[in-house]
Amino acid sequence: MSEQVRDGGAAPGAPVPEVALPPGIALAWGRAERPRRGPKPGLSLERIVAAGIHLAVTDGLGSVSMGRVAAELGASTMALYRYVPAKDDLLTLMVDTALGAPPWGDEPAAGWRAGMARWAAGIRAAYRRHPWVLRVPVSGPLLLCPNNVAWLNDALTCLAGTPLPEQQKLSAVLLVSGFVRNEATLSEDIAASSGGEPGVPGYGAAMSALIGPDGFPALRQAIASGALDDDDGLDGEFSFGLARVLDGLEVLIRSAPAE
Repeated sequence: MSEQVRDGGAAPGAPVPEVALPPGIALAWGRAERPRRGPKPGLSLERIVAAGIHLAVTDGLGSVSMGRVAAELGASTMALYRYVPAKDDLLTLMVDTALGAPPWGDEPAAGWRAGMARWAAGIRAAYRRHPWVLRVPVSGPLLLCPNNVAWLNDALTCLAGTPLPEQQKLSAVLLVSGFVRNEATLSEDIAASSGGEPGVPGYGAAMSALIGPDGFPALRQAIASGALDDDDGLDGEFSFGLARVLDGLEVLIRSAPAE
């Protein structure tokens, strides 16, 4: 984790401002003092985070507690507190570790739209690998973690060649990020409620039986067309929605005055 601080921090020799960081952020960036001698040989911050992620993947986010993680590692709960001050700090580290850094490194994308499409697909892939992440509320500390910062920088790099002012670039990233998170959460909820299936079988027929032949003319037209049962799958819905979001950004970019 500390390596990311050196790679993404200030230029060598530049003064680093002193900022009071939440414990989880200080740990994520390697700016918190770690125990020199652990109470259990082999216990480390990295192992604690990995154990927490393992529990979240196998038993769900609700299974993650300092006690359960300690038991997973064969250590005492008090031993964990020497490395991680609180469960919230552990969750912060778990989410950022699960997200990971952008897998393509510094490889440039072919234009802002292709770059943002790649960025959105990358975030979505991380959510699909670790859907439990979606159950952790988004907070200030999470946004300051190293991998989150790397993803934000990647998105802004995609938009760097556009005439949008910096505030609108950030707003554009928030828009795309919100779409991806909402789509991933909705997809996970639907899959969970339908036994892992991506859609809801017989949805159109059930809706038709409920509303009857009168009323709701627009809905009845959609049912008659078969659209409610013609499931394009989650990937198709994601591609459609992302394309419409990027269409809107393209209109904004084209209308923005050149600097």
